[in-house]
Amino acid sequence: MSQDKKVALVTGGNRGIGYELVKQLALNGFKVILASRDPEVGHKVTQKLNEIDLDVTFVRLDVGDQESIRQAATVVNDKYGKLDVLINNAGVYLDEHERLLTMNPSLLENTMDTNFFGVYHVIRAFLPFMKKRGYGRIINVSSEMGAMRDMSSQGAGAYRLSKLALNGLTQLIAAEVKGDIKINAVCPGWVSSEMGGPSAPRTPKRAAESMLWLATIGPEGPSGGFFRDGKELDW
Repeated sequence: MSQDKKVALVTGGNRGIGYELVKQLALNGFKVILASRDPEVGHKVTQKLNEIDLDVTFVRLDVGDQESIRQAATVVNDKYGKLDVLINNAGVYLDEHERLLTMNPSLLENTMDTNFFGVYHVIRAFLPFMKKRGYGRIINVSSEMGAMRDMSSQGAGAYRLSKLALNGLTQLIAAEVKGDIKINAVCPGWVSSEMGGPSAPRTPKRAAESMLWLATIGPEGPSGGFFRDGKELDW
């Protein structure tokens, strides 16, 4: 592998927006690591992308399993010795019509485990690679439903809280990291996928394309921001 070729990792990269992010990054010259918790599906999707000459490899990574995250980080370090771009895409939406105080608490716990703590542990595992080289781009796939201004709306309380916490995590880490390491949150919009449902107006391809600029921003680019379609949103 050329040392000049940037390495990117996408969690939940086997379907929907994650799959399109993997594909678009590879089409733009990245060496892409497709991370998925299901090895059978992950290998199958990776092979499909390899068949159209895209530079994609697979690593098993379950964001809800800290040991799985540690093992994935070891694999990436042993094979590539670096990571330039990390896209935290894996997420769940379990409580569309539930009320926060009457839902089974496990819904909130499971949502936070994936959408917040999963991202937290993945960043902790891979950020040292970026610090070592003084360069990195981290993109957290969030939602406008996690904006503070949206907290007065009813429904999907677990999902909203998890994305609110993710947005806060993005800002806090941006304040801590030094060097040319940028971390931003991005809202892909309402996307037609397993999570978004078939009636959503936006395709995964369009959503992915609207997010990729954050993977290639220069040292003057933003950090600690919240974006949709290249425009900064209010937290």
